[in-house]
Amino acid sequence: MARRRGTSSLCFEAAMHEKDREAEAKVAGHPRTFQNTVLETGAAMTQDFSPLQNICAHLNAFHVYASDPTRVVEANHYCGHLTEDVRQCLLYDSASPGARLIGVEYMIKPHLYETLSQDERRLWHSHVFEVKSGMLVMPQPSPLMPQSVWEKAETAEVAQVIELYGKIYHLWQVDRGDKLPLGEPQLMTSITAEGQILDLEKIMDERDKRFARCDWRQKKEIRKNLEEPQIHPDSDYTWKKN
Repeated sequence: MARRRGTSSLCFEAAMHEKDREAEAKVAGHPRTFQNTVLETGAAMTQDFSPLQNICAHLNAFHVYASDPTRVVEANHYCGHLTEDVRQCLLYDSASPGARLIGVEYMIKPHLYETLSQDERRLWHSHVFEVKSGMLVMPQPSPLMPQSVWEKAETAEVAQVIELYGKIYHLWQVDRGDKLPLGEPQLMTSITAEGQILDLEKIMDERDKRFARCDWRQKKEIRKNLEEPQIHPDSDYTWKKN
């Protein structure tokens, strides 16, 4: 006679396969087995993931392909500081457990950016429009936190990001429906001015619906007095060459 698993085991299996159900339609391959789910859970409880513990901020914004700026991709950034002048971010296609790792972004302060060659500087983008437009948000983690407190923390965070230059590569072209990361890494850039992207406001409205108390218009108003740094003429080259 087959041995029956207890109720707690079945509940555990159902909960752990939530991300498999989410990923199944988007990623090639079969769902994880119950055995592998248990093994991964045990490993997660015993192994040291120190590099990931450096992550201190979740930011959400939109990227476009440097080779085709009409293609827009939402990206959830999980970022940490390497130094006061250098940040690194893992990029995911959503903020849910089954999210796909789609790329990386590095952010540096202006004094480091200015040391780069012109060819290198042209691979980097500014963050001024992302911040001032309300496009860049730091999703609120809990509705229990007073919104005024979170807005103050978010504004302080983006006030630092506004001066940084970013360099992005996407490895997985999720916007075209790829179920695996195919082809060469793609250089990406940011939206840097109004009118560059069709229906940008609609895109941001749709994004805001997925995050509690997220309103890009309100954020734009809150940030209107943030000081705008001077943008280096070599940055945002995608828009200048096009």
